[in-house]
Amino acid sequence: MTADPARSLESYNPFDPAVQEDPWDYYALLRREAPVFKDPHTGLYMVSSYPLVLQAVKDWETFSNRFAAAMAPSDGPKAFDEAALEPDEQIEQGILDQPLVPVDTMLTADPPVQKRYRSLVDKAFRLKRVKSLHPRIRELAEELLAAFEGDSRVELREQFAVPLPLGVIAEQLGVPREHLPVFKKWSDGFVAQLGGMASPEEQQKAAELIFEFQRYFAKIVVDRRAAPRDDIISDMVNAADERGQPLNMAESLSILQQLLVAGNETTASTISEGARLFAEHPDAWQAIREDPSRIPNAVEEILRLATPTANMWRVTTRDTELAGVAIPQGAMVMLRYAAADRDEEVFPDPDRFDIERANASEHLAFGHGIHFCIGAQLAKAELVNAFQLLSERLRSIRIPADAPPLEHTPNILLRGLKSLPLELDWA
Repeated sequence: MTADPARSLESYNPFDPAVQEDPWDYYALLRREAPVFKDPHTGLYMVSSYPLVLQAVKDWETFSNRFAAAMAPSDGPKAFDEAALEPDEQIEQGILDQPLVPVDTMLTADPPVQKRYRSLVDKAFRLKRVKSLHPRIRELAEELLAAFEGDSRVELREQFAVPLPLGVIAEQLGVPREHLPVFKKWSDGFVAQLGGMASPEEQQKAAELIFEFQRYFAKIVVDRRAAPRDDIISDMVNAADERGQPLNMAESLSILQQLLVAGNETTASTISEGARLFAEHPDAWQAIREDPSRIPNAVEEILRLATPTANMWRVTTRDTELAGVAIPQGAMVMLRYAAADRDEEVFPDPDRFDIERANASEHLAFGHGIHFCIGAQLAKAELVNAFQLLSERLRSIRIPADAPPLEHTPNILLRGLKSLPLELDWA
């Protein structure tokens, strides 16, 4: 989008696909003129500067993550009240004859409820366990690379960026890798439902995919309760909270749905965006080839610029004020992480790809505070291993001159390339 110095904030519609494709002038204008802005098209309150996003994230009692009920259609199903949730015998046996209404667990819950769910899942993503996965992540990456080794041209998102994190999370969940295509289909359904851009027909299809997911994983939950294995599902469904209470089926499926999406979609988008950045900055590619110790900080800079969870919802629990702007109780607020990650007051020359940036790791790509991404360490392990392997095997990568302009999938929350064609020079 070409910058227009005369354009007003009111002239931008954040749901316009053209704005979503190239939002950077809009974000800069938001930060400069109205870092807390009530959008006239949607009624949403946009928070776009780094310090104000942090302020809202830290104040979860006012800016609540319990936004699922607020977003549900007035005539549609509402999320369960966890306190009133009663186990159903058939459901607990993995027999589902209709979709389960979503339960507010990690993403759409606040303490103390959210803390309970995090405590039951944290074990699976502890740093010690993630470190033990590095060799397997590398092995999976090598298998994918071998499938196109020697090819001069590749569709990197489809052939590498998507199947790597999807394969890792499938193995950690303890489900067969041959089912990866259907896992990707289910994940796409969740993303469409979450992203706020789906048509009624697409919403219906997403609901059907989620029911397929629930039926598949309900049987696995029952199996892991009876015969635990060394996988995340076994750890999760056999754990108990401080009151000795385990997760029921609806809670288990809600968490697994979140893990499936968080465990693949955002990482796939970051691998793709990172490869695009390196293709456009061959000096940076040569720098990590010459000194692989630069890769971890380069990954932080990619996360900052990519910010695949570009925005996230909040709902206010009371009348409040942020940066002098009054926000009423029950207002829908959008925290614009991608805008905050390019705040020039925090990241000088914010649009520049600088793999040596000293404070690159201060990005908000994984959120912050109580809702900091539970899989952040796993995602970083996948990203580091991916770029270590690619930089070892490839002298250079380029976007083909005849490739169409790169585009991102329209989605108000998640930002990711639709595809990434690359030309490769092998080492």
